[in-house]
This record gives sequence, C-alpha cells and structure tokens, in this order.
Amino acid sequence: MEEENITRVTEFIILGFPEFPDLQITLFFLFLLVYLIILMGNFTIIILTCLDSHLHTPMYFFLSNLSFLDIFNTSLTLPKLMDICLRKGLSISIKGCLTQMYFFLAFTYVEFFLLTAMAYDRYVAICHPLRYTIIMNEKASVLMAIGCWAFAFFVPLTHTVLVSHLSYCGSNEINHFFCDLLALLTLSCSRTDFVDAMSLLFGGLIALPCCLLTLTSYVYIISAILRIRSSEGRRKAFSTCSSHLTVVILYYGTLLCLYMRPTSMQSLDQNKHFALLYNVLIPILNPLIYSLKNREVKAALRKSCIRK
Repeated sequence: MEEENITRVTEFIILGFPEFPDLQITLFFLFLLVYLIILMGNFTIIILTCLDSHLHTPMYFFLSNLSFLDIFNTSLTLPKLMDICLRKGLSISIKGCLTQMYFFLAFTYVEFFLLTAMAYDRYVAICHPLRYTIIMNEKASVLMAIGCWAFAFFVPLTHTVLVSHLSYCGSNEINHFFCDLLALLTLSCSRTDFVDAMSLLFGGLIALPCCLLTLTSYVYIISAILRIRSSEGRRKAFSTCSSHLTVVILYYGTLLCLYMRPTSMQSLDQNKHFALLYNVLIPILNPLIYSLKNREVKAALRKSCIRK
C-alpha cells in the first residue's frame, strides 16, 4: 500500500532563477544579448579560419572546433534558460532531461580533449619545430579532432544509462537552469551511491589525465622557451602559446570553483550560479582571447573588414 501511494515523476520542472522574480524579463534580455555575443564571436573565428589561408594550421583547426563546441554548448542551455525566464519555469520530460544531461556531459568531455590536443600541438610547435609539419600534418589533426568528439560522446553513455534507471517519486522541481547531473541525483528517491562513484571514477580517469597531460606539455614548453637566448625569440615563442595557456587557466580555474569546493560550501543555488559562469564566461572570452592575443587572427579580421 505504501508503494501504491508514491507518485511517480513523469516530467521535471526546471526552475531557472526563481530567486529573482522581479528580474525575469531583464534576465531574458541579458541572456539574449550574451547568447548573440557568443554566436557572433565564435562564428567570426570559424569564418576567418575557413577563409584566410594563413589560418589553415592545426592550431586554428582545433580553435574552430573549440568555437563550434562553444556554440553547441550554449545553444543547449541558454535558449531554454530564456524560455524559463519568460514562462517562469519550463516542463521537460524525463527522456528530454536525460538527453540534455547527456549532451552537456559530452560537450564538457570534448572541451577536455580539445584543450589537451591543443596543448600537444603547442608542445610540438615549440619543442620540435623542425618536425612540426610532419607530426601535426593534416591527417593527424583531423584524426585527433575526430577522436576528441567520438570518445567524448561515448563516455557519458554510462552516466545516462545509470541515471535513467533511477526512480523519481518526490519533488519534480529542478533547482537549476538545465538538467544537471547533480540536480537529478538530488531529486532521486533511489540510492545514488553507485552513480556518484562512477562519476568520481570517470572524473579521475578522464579529467585528471587531461589536466596532467596539459600541465606536462606546458612544463616542457616553458623549459624550451627559457633555453632560448634572445629575449625577442622568447617573446615570439611564448606568443604562439599564450592564448591557449590563458584559455586553459580560465577553463580549469572555473571548473575548480564549480566542482572542487568543500562540500560544506556547496549548495544547489551556488552550483547553479557557478555553472552559469562556466556556460557564459568561457564561450564569450575564448574568441576574445584568441583574437586579441593572435596577430594572425587580427590580420585576418582586418583583411575581412577591408574586403567589405
């Protein structure tokens, strides 16, 4: 009888930011502006990379992949967030919620892999310049990019299958602006120990090695730069990797703020705000960092403006 009285959840309500009831319209226009800036900045990088022959290099090929990723990632969350602001909540089926969670996790893994591939590209360019065109040829770059996307979309399948077998029989309100894994686990009335353990395992097996490989690449890069005798040579060498290093620091710094805070300092509201920072700040700053710090991108942009 007790089980019969339990109401099974068939859909979720994504709340967004109900703590600001009088600012929903303002938030809608703010998120719309941010979304348009993200689209404009990342599409500009993609178009310049395709049109300018000077940017047909592995570095800018990976950068265009990163721009596509930022567009996909923000398109997964921000349009729905704007809809939530207008409706003051958005209903979504369990299957739809799991699909959004899967793609968000996949895009997160893609970014880990792409940043690691870009770090390896910079390592080869600085530490093995004479062999760069041989090691990082077009075929190798394409295969690395395909591997990043394919493997990243394979990894979250385990999370999604495990979460799909959980039961939801209490509140169906998700205190977030998208179907976040932690928010779904919080709502489940099933035991989530195994899912938590698998999340930690995958984080340790994927995120940590990517971070260590990127860090190791830059240890070798900085060592190679310091061995250059002329200050002009060191400056030029560092300028070839400064943009990527800035993006790496920004990305991992944001993730540390989001996931590595003590449990006592975490709450769903705080996680939601940090996740918004992650979803908005990085896609906006990536094109700016690469356009402001790269003379090739600035030159390509000037050429494009002159043609018009």
